[in-house]
Amino acid sequence: MTSTSSRQLTSRLPPEVNRILYVRNLPFNVTSEDMHEIFGKFGALRQIRLGSQKNTKGTAYVVYEDIWDAKTACEHLSGFNVANRYLIVMYHQSARMRESVEKKREETRRLQETHGVTGDQR
Repeated sequence: MTSTSSRQLTSRLPPEVNRILYVRNLPFNVTSEDMHEIFGKFGALRQIRLGSQKNTKGTAYVVYEDIWDAKTACEHLSGFNVANRYLIVMYHQSARMRESVEKKREETRRLQETHGVTGDQR
């Protein structure tokens, strides 16, 4: 039995834990090699996507092969200092985001119907 499978048998992970980490507050000049050096210490990486647009600079998605490695990295790297910036590391929550967006759309539709507004900006 490997250490990973023994961990899986002895403890359950919270539902928000997954293999994809969302990282904020990165230095704008951080490279993919820097990210591999920092995050690769905690396990095998599947992918790193650095933000390259004006509104995504300083952010990244880090995908691990194993969920336990992602959990360990999140715990150890939250608040980690990189070039005088403290990293904000959290789990990516795509389902929660979709729920939130759909809920707001439904609320907007309801308010438009209640107040007789079409939503057109003309």
